[in-house]
Amino acid sequence: MLLQEKKPPTGNGEASESLAQALPLISAKYLCTPSVSQREYEAHSNESLEKMYSYFDTFPEKFEVAKEYDVNCSMGVLTVVVDSKIGTYVINKQSPNQQIWLSSPCSGPKRYDLVNNRWYYSRDDETLDQLLSREFRKIYGSDDIDFSKHI
Repeated sequence: MLLQEKKPPTGNGEASESLAQALPLISAKYLCTPSVSQREYEAHSNESLEKMYSYFDTFPEKFEVAKEYDVNCSMGVLTVVVDSKIGTYVINKQSPNQQIWLSSPCSGPKRYDLVNNRWYYSRDDETLDQLLSREFRKIYGSDDIDFSKHI
């Protein structure tokens, strides 16, 4: 989005009007959320990857998965091979940016920021658990899939 250059305010309220017009474009949760420390990020991202790994590891017991289905978590990288047709999910830590990155064969790449203990994608305000729940419900045809307590 490009911002148009405007004339300087004349003092009759133009500055507050242009600010009021710009504010809806900025998600409020990012304005008031302090950044987390590196230690907090590491703890939360490690816990999230472990919880996702444990949840994905239960799928063969609950759903009909392909013989290629495989889950692996090592050195901050979680890999979920769904099958040869759908492909592979890769979810990994990006410590320098304090993000979790997702590569989804269904929706493509996304970068998630930790906001109020949830991983948000700033371009659509969808959380990582919402996206994974939606995509894996579609893959396995089951509304029983819910990542909200597994991230």
